[in-house]
Amino acid sequence: MLRDRYEPLNVFACIPTLSRQMDPILTQMDRLLDDDALFQAVKADLLTRFPHTASEGRPSTPVEVILRMIVVKHLHGWSFPQTSHFVSDSLVLRQFCRVYFQAVPDQSTLNRWARLIQPATLHRLLDHLSQVATRLQVTQGRKLRTDGTVVETTIHHPSDSTLLYDGVRVLSRALRKAQALLGTDTTLDPDTFQDRTRAARERMTRIMEVARQKGEDKAARLQSAYAELLALAGTVVGHAQQAQQTLAAIPGAAQRVARTIARFVPLLGQVREQATRRVLGGETVPSGEKIVSLFEPHTAVIRKGKAGKPTEFGRVVWLDEVEGGLISGYRVLAGNPDESAQLLPSLEHHLQQFGHPPDLLTADRGVQSSANERAAQERGVKEVVLPKPGRLSAKRRAHEQQEWFQAGRRWRAGIEGRISALKRRYGLARCRYHGADGLERWVGWGLLAHNLRQVAAHVLAQQRAA
Repeated sequence: MLRDRYEPLNVFACIPTLSRQMDPILTQMDRLLDDDALFQAVKADLLTRFPHTASEGRPSTPVEVILRMIVVKHLHGWSFPQTSHFVSDSLVLRQFCRVYFQAVPDQSTLNRWARLIQPATLHRLLDHLSQVATRLQVTQGRKLRTDGTVVETTIHHPSDSTLLYDGVRVLSRALRKAQALLGTDTTLDPDTFQDRTRAARERMTRIMEVARQKGEDKAARLQSAYAELLALAGTVVGHAQQAQQTLAAIPGAAQRVARTIARFVPLLGQVREQATRRVLGGETVPSGEKIVSLFEPHTAVIRKGKAGKPTEFGRVVWLDEVEGGLISGYRVLAGNPDESAQLLPSLEHHLQQFGHPPDLLTADRGVQSSANERAAQERGVKEVVLPKPGRLSAKRRAHEQQEWFQAGRRWRAGIEGRISALKRRYGLARCRYHGADGLERWVGWGLLAHNLRQVAAHVLAQQRAA
């Protein structure tokens, strides 16, 4: 049965010898999280865990505790085990998370509940917090700067040989489980369940050794080594498909193994195809057709031409920032998207969020186009600051040298620092959750924790100035 909250208790009053108080920023965040709209949005997702979660079963960890512990987790960049440990060990965090003297949920409990919160819910929470910030006069949406960044996924550096080895390893493990489930009551050949992980690892190592060598016959030796690994992967795929057909008729744990096989067989097939095209066929495979991880197949190959890091593996996240240092919106994009196509969606979201266009709209050179400038002006933006790349005409140079344009460019540069802080402090450098939805949740919670802290800091500054 899903509980809303524990009975309120001031833990500091219970221990009068300790004159402890929350940090002022944390105190303001505590008040912001009392917002019922945040509570109800999270509760609606948690109620989907089981059909009768609202009314049956043992009393659960309260919604209020779950919401606040996840915020604390992303506020400090902790893992689930660290969050459980530090909240349990701190009177201040026990009070902030409203867990009081009750048992703190362990890592697995918190993780299970956290996975129920949907990415769309986090978008709504961020939008609602922007409305709260507007009421508190933290921002009025008069300025908008927008830019994209890459959030990397948790994968090893991809190569066709390592991906083929990953596929053989995972399917071989599934076949071992299938053998234990089927026992001797099966018509499948015993060779079907042979573990080929070691053979695949040896061939992968051989490919790496050949790739480091030199000589006129290097390409031929590399093709030969890849051909062996591809043949081995093909054998494992065939055996896994046979086992899957047998497991499909057996209920229980066999269904889980069958689902694992069904998930990884197509992915390994795609890796085999791209390796065959690239290594054996000498074909250049476009990045949009490549798979770079069997475990995070949504990962894209992103080339932004950065010095020291020309290629990144993850997803592009497009961020909208308004004055007050708040991220007013974000989008997780597919592939390696065109930056110039991102301005209008950001502007439309801003219009919906604040009810009026920004006085200033700015972005970097990759976003500039005559169509974007015209569309922004038609929507009521007074100052459109989009520097034009390449060689400028005398008229365009004079336009961009105006004082208001230069001031807008200087303000735009601040989003680079914002992105840096989000990566360093709020985890947007590398996602630790799994899957496309997991990445959306990771980004959403990080931005929500950031905005809560920003609003709390502004409110505190206003109170001190009053």
